[in-house]
Amino acid sequence: MPQYNPPLRDIQFVIHELLDASKEFSNLPAYQDVDKDTMNQIIEEAGKFASEIAFPLNQIGDKEGCTRKDDGSVTTPTGFKQAYEQYVAGGWPALSCDPEYGGQGLPQLLNTVLYETLNSANQSWTMYPGLSHGAYECLHAHGTDEQKKTYLEKLVSGQWTGTMCLTEPHCGTDLGLLKTKAEPQADGTYAITGTKIFISSGDHDLAENIVHLVLARLPDSPIGSKGISLFAVPKFQIGSDGSVGKSNAVSCGSLEHKMGIHGNATCVMNFDGAIGTLVGEPHKGLNAMFVMMNAARLGVGMQSLGLTEVAYQNSVVYAKERLQMRSLTGAKAPEKAADPIIVHPDVRRMLLTQRAYAEAGRAFSYWVALMIDTELSHPDESARKETGEMVALLTPIIKAFLTDNAFEATNEGMQVFGGHGYIAEWGMEQYVRDARINMIYEGTNTIQSLDLLGRKVLGDMGKKLTKFGKIIEKFIEDEGVRKEMQEFIDPLSDIAVKVEKLTKEIGMKAMMNHEEVGAAAVPYLRVVGHLIYSYLFARMAKIALANKSSNDPFYQAKLATARFYFDKLLPETAMLIRQARAGSKSLMAMPADFF
Repeated sequence: MPQYNPPLRDIQFVIHELLDASKEFSNLPAYQDVDKDTMNQIIEEAGKFASEIAFPLNQIGDKEGCTRKDDGSVTTPTGFKQAYEQYVAGGWPALSCDPEYGGQGLPQLLNTVLYETLNSANQSWTMYPGLSHGAYECLHAHGTDEQKKTYLEKLVSGQWTGTMCLTEPHCGTDLGLLKTKAEPQADGTYAITGTKIFISSGDHDLAENIVHLVLARLPDSPIGSKGISLFAVPKFQIGSDGSVGKSNAVSCGSLEHKMGIHGNATCVMNFDGAIGTLVGEPHKGLNAMFVMMNAARLGVGMQSLGLTEVAYQNSVVYAKERLQMRSLTGAKAPEKAADPIIVHPDVRRMLLTQRAYAEAGRAFSYWVALMIDTELSHPDESARKETGEMVALLTPIIKAFLTDNAFEATNEGMQVFGGHGYIAEWGMEQYVRDARINMIYEGTNTIQSLDLLGRKVLGDMGKKLTKFGKIIEKFIEDEGVRKEMQEFIDPLSDIAVKVEKLTKEIGMKAMMNHEEVGAAAVPYLRVVGHLIYSYLFARMAKIALANKSSNDPFYQAKLATARFYFDKLLPETAMLIRQARAGSKSLMAMPADFF
């Protein structure tokens, strides 16, 4: 049976020592009272809920899955509803929400910690409240006063949940092809008709109502993505007093049979003239939906960080207990029939790969979450704008890089277990299956790569990337004079220079042939991801070195992990850069008929 213990020490290290969140919050009036003790208390309680309530249901959810009844209603696996009730009773849905609507008004950083621990414990279950938070953010940003009054308090309390309904059988990424219709009604509402697929948490028995955010076309809409509008469509119609009324014309037509995340209801949703209200302006639904989509992309990063951490934890326990063969340098446990497999170099490679990706992913995710707090709450408009640009640049990297790494990490975890990793009761194969979807939904990792290179980097002639690069450049200048930091600064400086050169080269080639962007995008994103991880590991190594005299094993392990990252994982960039530079010629040369 698998196990999970929240990595409280490393979480606190990132928040307090790496990011110095209390200092950052002192510049944000909304969070000036959020001190170290408050953060630690919330972190500990979040970890306790995740490990004690959500985690025991993970394998149950995977085994049972969800059940659709003949009337289209869906029941979740055993214990899911009760866990959700405890989640709501604990006030967790309200953690980072606006106090005006019953929220606790705490930083996004703490919400990110909450979701890391929940996703380690049970990704499928966590998707229900996770999507609800995204719906809250969308309506908070773009809803009318009436919609905010109707929906936000119920979403914040957890009494209602939310979904995002984009994909249709014939269109996923290319939303300009969608066909769902919205017919204006005499009372100002709209009748929504169409079919949506792959709708996570589309129907369930956890909450009394579900608020579907649905993309659809008005009768006069222009062709393509510029003709899409967004609508709030509740599962049950809502009375003028806010009470839940009769069923709306929306139902789950079927449940998708999936490779993983079995505990989450992934539904085909049928809208048969369901009554909804317009969110935002007509034909500008994507602008509003992108609030939820970006929240979801960051959320998927948290899913992958969570899986990386829990896979690592279980791999370590197994590697310390499993006896197989002797160390190549002589028996390390002569009193036993064989040595534990953690003595073997390649097992250590797999464990350290998992550990490095977990630690760097946590540092990266929390850093971006702190940026979001600044973007939303800083009193200086220019600071909000500049930070928002950084968040926009980094969001596709969070989604793609963390999910790619999580699939590698969970695969390595299964490999550590050997044959047992392939057996369901040990839990590792579920993590592999669950991790795989994260590379696909909320915009495939190829789409994220195109977004990064084509829109976020080349789209503004590298301005956002240059600003980000200056952060790294200053760190290199400040720390490059310190002898003990050379082993970290030198490779960081090297990859920073290479990213700058690679970006310019691709940009020049793309001016002549746009296919160059598509050919280079995926390896390019991984290179930039490694640049970020190099920077963060160098910063973490600096802190560890400053605490070297303490002989604290935590800092010793942090240094060892950083050295492993620079020795064994960063060199991947040499291959990736060559791939990106190779361009589109060999990819596009073969006629389609030859395939």
